[in-house]
Amino acid sequence: MITLIKNANIVNEGNIFVSDVLIENKKIKQISDNIDVVADIEIDATNKHLLPGVIDDQVHFREPGLTHKANIYTESKAAIAGGITSFMEMPNTNPQTLTQDLLEEKFKIGEENSLANFTFFMGVSNNNLEEVLKTDPKTVGAIKIFMGSSTGDMLVDDRNVLEEIFEKSLMLIAVHCEDEDTIQDNIKNAKEKYGDEVPISEHPNIRSAEACYKSSSMAVELAKKHNTRLHVFHLSTEKEIKLFDNTLPLAEKRITAEVCIHHLWFDESRYNEKGTIIKWNPAVKKKSDKDALFQALLDDKLDVIATDHAPHTLEEKSNTYFNAPSGGPLVQHALPAMLEFYKIGKISLEKIVEKMCHNPSILFQIKDRGFVKEGHFADLVLVDLDKSWEVTKENILYKCGWSPFEGEIFSSEVTHTFVNGHLVYEYGCFDESKKGQRLKFNR
Repeated sequence: MITLIKNANIVNEGNIFVSDVLIENKKIKQISDNIDVVADIEIDATNKHLLPGVIDDQVHFREPGLTHKANIYTESKAAIAGGITSFMEMPNTNPQTLTQDLLEEKFKIGEENSLANFTFFMGVSNNNLEEVLKTDPKTVGAIKIFMGSSTGDMLVDDRNVLEEIFEKSLMLIAVHCEDEDTIQDNIKNAKEKYGDEVPISEHPNIRSAEACYKSSSMAVELAKKHNTRLHVFHLSTEKEIKLFDNTLPLAEKRITAEVCIHHLWFDESRYNEKGTIIKWNPAVKKKSDKDALFQALLDDKLDVIATDHAPHTLEEKSNTYFNAPSGGPLVQHALPAMLEFYKIGKISLEKIVEKMCHNPSILFQIKDRGFVKEGHFADLVLVDLDKSWEVTKENILYKCGWSPFEGEIFSSEVTHTFVNGHLVYEYGCFDESKKGQRLKFNR
């Protein structure tokens, strides 16, 4: 199959330029001003922008075991519609991904069902170090540690275990950082004040900035002590930013950080309107935190934009504060949300591509993805920056059927998505005849 994209405004490596792109055998064969070949598919991309496919380094697609909320097929489909061509999925499924056998079972599900490219993280508990150390760095994205509240056995709160993992791991360690003791003390205080009817507005006080900083600073301390490659997920506070620097090129950093769409878009003023719909861990906090995170992103102290896509049913989310689970679906709307920031002048297209496409590839050392470059896999997204659309229940593709962005009017739209050179999405229609591939890593 030969595909030719004509006259695209290509956004890549800090530049925007008009060019043609020739795709053959899953990869980008040629990028040139005027490619004249007979192609099986030819697309006129005049007035559209061509981006590398987004790489989302943190999602929860709920399979196996929690498929009433979501599954790899439904959520990868939603991701494709949102321009995300590769995802990295977390280990807190059921069963939890705490052995190599369970990890490989998830890869088999991905190979059979995912429309996007994929990797799955190996989970850590207080007692599975032997299994963790078997993880193959060339075929698995990272090791994931929940250094904060989680379900089942996945809260790692034993300092000795953490020391050993940080000392012995040859792989990147990705962490969720919230201090459980601080959270429990805050819950006790909230219950003393409100009884069992604690309002959702207390969420950022319960899962506080202090809880985040105490845990993330410990992770950074351990990484520096053992020279471990550390990536801190979903920063939510201004206080944590000082733990990270921008003095080195990304490829040379040993400690990196991510910010998620919801911590850039929402703040605590929206709890009255949205309620538990915007209940995430870590919590959406103050406007000053949101603004500081955005500036740290622009200043390159924060390296990656991700989603932490974590769907629950609307029935589950409609519960009272303590009974409503944390998390929400975002993969279909993350890129349009960031393009909205571009449209109002808060961030450039080049910076969006850097943080959502290039940097995940560099940071995780993904092989041949994340760039519009000859020889790389043709994971590509065409966007129309002048096509407005409203997020409605009718166009939401998540299995859970809702979005925190419902009612939002975005002024840019993903029109085409290619995965490994295959045009899987075009103006709302899917060609599901080919599946995504397992990501490989240059390590």
